Amino acid sequence: MKKMFSLLLAATLLFSTASVSMAEGTPKKTILVVSFGTSYNDNRALTLDAIEEAIAKHYPEWEVRRAYTAQTIIDKLEQRDGLKIDNVIEAMDKLVADGVKELVIQPTHVMPGYEYEDVAKEVAPYADKFDQFALGKPLIYHNEDYDAVVEALAANIPELGQEDTAVVLMGHGSHHFANAIYAAMDYVLHAKGYENVFVGAVEGFPTIEQVIAHVKAFGAKKVVQYPFMIVAGDHANNDMAGDEEDSWTTLFTQAGFEVENRLVGLAQNEKIVSIIFEHLDATIKEAGL
Repeated sequence: MKKMFSLLLAATLLFSTASVSMAEGTPKKTILVVSFGTSYNDNRALTLDAIEEAIAKHYPEWEVRRAYTAQTIIDKLEQRDGLKIDNVIEAMDKLVADGVKELVIQPTHVMPGYEYEDVAKEVAPYADKFDQFALGKPLIYHNEDYDAVVEALAANIPELGQEDTAVVLMGHGSHHFANAIYAAMDYVLHAKGYENVFVGAVEGFPTIEQVIAHVKAFGAKKVVQYPFMIVAGDHANNDMAGDEEDSWTTLFTQAGFEVENRLVGLAQNEKIVSIIFEHLDATIKEAGL
């Protein structure tokens, strides 16, 4: 497993929408990896591309394909870089056209929010076109996933437990009720003794104002920010680490804190990726594939 993840972290291959490993002729069992996507090429290579490459190496008897859910990102990559990535409907249509009969869809989303629900709705009409068909779970779905994520964070964030430093994790946030995972993650971190870690969301609860208030109450002088997102993309680079007047860096600085940013996506943490693999393994096992 360590060897697999060392390959993951080193992977920089940009996948095409074609097969990663498919012999000509007979269609193979297929894993469709579905991600939100990112236009930040460097971090995509370290995260989404690396996950796909690792899955292909871990399941050599399977074909691995990709799809993104963010159409704006898909359009931008094609117009800017000439990189064509399928959306979910396009990917599913190609799978049917290619005669694939055994399919597992594995999302890389953090939570079962609107994006995950949209994937489920988009793939459901195709279920009867496959002999075996299964949809996997996002990163945080089961109660035990919180414990696993905390363990993964603890192994990769050296500032945890420092009395004069607050670690702030920026999540994307959502108006979906699954947004509660951010407050739950904050609670679990504190319950496990990591009292200097605070979780907030760009588009949800806890808000940046609430996070700043909690950091002040903790008594920290310094703030180190990490994206609580699979990829350190636009939100991490701009909303968190940018110099705009409403960026989290600006707001913390104005509140009197020294601020440092770590532009590292969750998928650069091998223990985080191992949770995605555990979910994929469970889905494959439950489907009898």
